[in-house]
Amino acid sequence: MFVRIVKMSFAPSRIEAFLNNFESQKSNIRAFDGCEFLELYRDKHNTNIFFTYSYWRAEADLEKYRHSVLFKGIWAKTKPMFNAKPEAWSVDKLASLK
Repeated sequence: MFVRIVKMSFAPSRIEAFLNNFESQKSNIRAFDGCEFLELYRDKHNTNIFFTYSYWRAEADLEKYRHSVLFKGIWAKTKPMFNAKPEAWSVDKLASLK
């Protein structure tokens, strides 16, 4: 499994637009071949900061998504809303407790 974490900071005036766009696209992202899990988090204290956590079968699946028409459309809408450069990490899950 391949885990991707993305940190995004938005201009306060753009948060509602971001959330509306995420709401309209989240099912498409989750249904993309290779995506096995998707969550969106919001920082409790800095409420303009969000994180996505997504699990992918393999790095190649994530790369296919990142080069897809779907991602390019989402990115074109999301990128102008940022008020700081987004950060992304690809990590290996070492432990998970439920």
